Amino acid sequence: MPLFQLILVAVIQGITEFLPISSSGHLILLPSLTGLDDQGQTIDVAVHVGTLVAVVIYFWRDVSTGLAGLPRLAMGRCDTPGAKLALGLIIATIPTVIAGAILHVTGLSDAMRSMTVIGWTMLGFGVVLYWADTHSPSTNTAKDWTAKHALIMGLWQVLALLPGTSRSGITITGARTLGYDRTDAARLSMLMSIPTILASGILLGTQVAVQADTGVIRDALIAAGLACVSALAALSLMMRLLQSVSFTPYVIYRVVLGSVLLIIAYSN
Repeated sequence: MPLFQLILVAVIQGITEFLPISSSGHLILLPSLTGLDDQGQTIDVAVHVGTLVAVVIYFWRDVSTGLAGLPRLAMGRCDTPGAKLALGLIIATIPTVIAGAILHVTGLSDAMRSMTVIGWTMLGFGVVLYWADTHSPSTNTAKDWTAKHALIMGLWQVLALLPGTSRSGITITGARTLGYDRTDAARLSMLMSIPTILASGILLGTQVAVQADTGVIRDALIAAGLACVSALAALSLMMRLLQSVSFTPYVIYRVVLGSVLLIIAYSN
């Protein structure tokens, strides 16, 4: 694959994975809007692994806390912050894993990869994010995350299986409706991405591993590294901006892009 396309795919994935503007939607649209060949599942897996590494690095303190709580949780105890965090992440991931497996087996996941679907989800869920962000109180912090709230956010996350929805955008929306402030809503959303991306990476990775040759592996490593760097930059910028800026700029972007895509889709 040309180096330019690898850079383009990796940077788009890295920037859009954690911003509430849908990485999958942008990657699906890339070949349609640029005329480039589809990057394929191997590169998709690679850039997702890159963003996974980025979020683990950025939130390492929370990740290490959750990992430290796993042994307690395995013994049936949920009496430490780490055990509670680990339990919450497991609960939040289960609905998406089940729904994702069903869509994958039935082939519905491929059927939804269209400009029309992305346009409507980009626009519609952008409006929902705006409503949740502007009408919800900020009464909870990440320390208040309960198993019930984790399940509710996990059900919101299932909607991210629709291309264009944005996993981070829809889970932030869910967190805001539950009363979490903007920074902690984003923090919980990012932490929820770790097991979700890991699960999808394992699912897709096992399918493409047997087909990969030396050239493909080289391209995948380049793409993963570039995606990691761009994701770290995007994460750092967003978390800093959320201390003084709402999600409205992202909503405006979603509404404009969604409207343009719908005009294009229905004019063809």
